[in-house]
Amino acid sequence: MTQAFQHLTVLLNEAVEALVHTPSGTYVDGTFGRGGHSRLLLENLDEQGKLFGIDKDPRALETAKVLEAEDSRFKVFRGSFAELDQFAAEEGVSGQLDGILLDLGVSSPQLDDPERGFSFMKDGPLDMRMNPDAGESAADWVNSAPEAELIRVMKDYGEERFARRMACAIIAERKIEPITRTGRLAQIVKEANPAWEKGKHPATRAFQGIRIHINRELEDLEICLQQSLDLLKVGGRLVVISFHSLEDRLVKRFMRDMAKGDTHLPPGVPFTQEQLNIRLKLLSKAIKPSKQEVQANPRSRSAVMRVAERVA
Repeated sequence: MTQAFQHLTVLLNEAVEALVHTPSGTYVDGTFGRGGHSRLLLENLDEQGKLFGIDKDPRALETAKVLEAEDSRFKVFRGSFAELDQFAAEEGVSGQLDGILLDLGVSSPQLDDPERGFSFMKDGPLDMRMNPDAGESAADWVNSAPEAELIRVMKDYGEERFARRMACAIIAERKIEPITRTGRLAQIVKEANPAWEKGKHPATRAFQGIRIHINRELEDLEICLQQSLDLLKVGGRLVVISFHSLEDRLVKRFMRDMAKGDTHLPPGVPFTQEQLNIRLKLLSKAIKPSKQEVQANPRSRSAVMRVAERVA
């Protein structure tokens, strides 16, 4: 029997309130997860409203299929939100979306289930794939990647300053025996980390970097952000919840640049507002969970939500 793992949806009311401005509109939950946002979104839509859900994870899709059977306004697609343009084209809603929601990162059920291979706290197979039916597992990558790539991934995606030491330790250990368990990898990078951060497991950053690489998280996010400009209708909203600085930096920069428009026009040449090609309007500053939410769900403490609206 599959064990149930609890998931607390982060910034639930804030995200839905920011996204839904037209109850009869068409919306996308690009990271369905366990359906917390989707269920509240549906409560805020009228009979004409539509909601599409997307997820890679087969267990998330099991939950989504139940919701699909319960509510005719909801339809789920298996895949990455980087494929949103394809799903929208299939449904004939390209350029007609009233809102897109992205709740990034890994869900609690994925982290808490050791069989998924995301956790450095519980031993399990070293997998880390959000879609375990496709792509290269973390074990395959860790046991074959060149030293330079190991360093790059842990340094760039995990922001791990001891990436070189950890990469050398991984290569030395995999020569003895392939690294196939999360517990062994966590122990290897833990022993290679000479300066532990207070309150943070010494394998945290290395695991984050590997997970982001295995699932193409930043690449897929960049693709989806660009797609959103043409998938949303004018007045449609983009709501993104990030959980680490790399994601948030990417989202912040994208929204800021699209709100500024073309800043490379020749100096001294008169231009109209339309020529600036401004695509988005920022609707708020960064929104963070309340103290009460962080107390109830400590994993929400790093969440940052940004909201923008398409203007052209």
